[in-house]
Amino acid sequence: MVVVMHPDATEEQIQGVCAVIEKHGLEPLLMPGNVMAIGIPSAIPTDLRDPLEQRLSILPGVSKVTQVSRSYKLASREFHPSDTVVDVGGVRFGDPEIVVIAGPCSIESYEQLKDAAMAVKAAGAKVLRGGAFKPRTSPYAFQGLAEEGLKIMQQVGQEIGIKTISEVMSPDMVGLVASYVDILQIGARSMQNYPLLIEAGRSGHPVFLKRGPAATLDEFLLAAEYVLSNGNPNVILCERGIVPIDRAYTRNTLDLNAVPVLRDQTHLPIVVDPSHGVGVAKYVPALACAAVAAGADGLMIEVHPNPGDAVSDAAQTLSPDSFCQMMERVAAFANVAGRRLKA
Repeated sequence: MVVVMHPDATEEQIQGVCAVIEKHGLEPLLMPGNVMAIGIPSAIPTDLRDPLEQRLSILPGVSKVTQVSRSYKLASREFHPSDTVVDVGGVRFGDPEIVVIAGPCSIESYEQLKDAAMAVKAAGAKVLRGGAFKPRTSPYAFQGLAEEGLKIMQQVGQEIGIKTISEVMSPDMVGLVASYVDILQIGARSMQNYPLLIEAGRSGHPVFLKRGPAATLDEFLLAAEYVLSNGNPNVILCERGIVPIDRAYTRNTLDLNAVPVLRDQTHLPIVVDPSHGVGVAKYVPALACAAVAAGADGLMIEVHPNPGDAVSDAAQTLSPDSFCQMMERVAAFANVAGRRLKA
């Protein structure tokens, strides 16, 4: 439920609405904007909805009361009409500038990550990616360097002067990962790990949430709602491909439909990961350009100094030269779309 106030509503009238909401055991959420609105994000008992709507609609200063149709509230444009910008130390997701996150799938060594960081920053990337804890399908595959990898990530980020992101896999790891990197990544396999989402929300650390490969958009936004409802407004959404019909040519199917649909339904910034979305390096640049044309606020690209030597995701990983060429193409598409990509 959203209570829209008159443009000239007084502070006393606003507080009067909040008092009535609280009297019914609910929590009001102030929604500043061109016109002040007050939302009720928590579930309202069915037998209370109509009486509460009638009671609120006659209060002084109230313009109208509307029921929110979506099961997610805080992530919805109905609750938050203006776009959210997530500011990570000056790197702003949701601004006109396209933010590019790039780096290797896995942190393998200090030298490997530093070489990757220098290459992607020189080409225009603003955030360095790299996995320290790797959720792999096979228990025999490389699982990452764990905390040692995080230490390498922190050192390289500070030396090169680039923001960092790495995946967190369980609630008890949130504090550890947050102490080393600027952004917590919640991977596709963990999108519905609700204890993890809750802990990430409580941390207040910026959260990069990837869509599960079989998740609907409502399920995706409800996962974001878990983080938002635990007091953390700094959520960045990432489309990274869904289960494909035909695995003969690609790893996943990049759902570019999701970009304009999410833009319509939510205020949160939207990033696209074409590396996982297609899983084949030679197709990544085309889909990166398509993502920008569709309205994405950023891209996540896998880049390794020597892709053939990568211990994970080698098939979808770009070389520094290929990444640089891709960035030039993306910049042209960004200009046409009224956005920009700055080195």
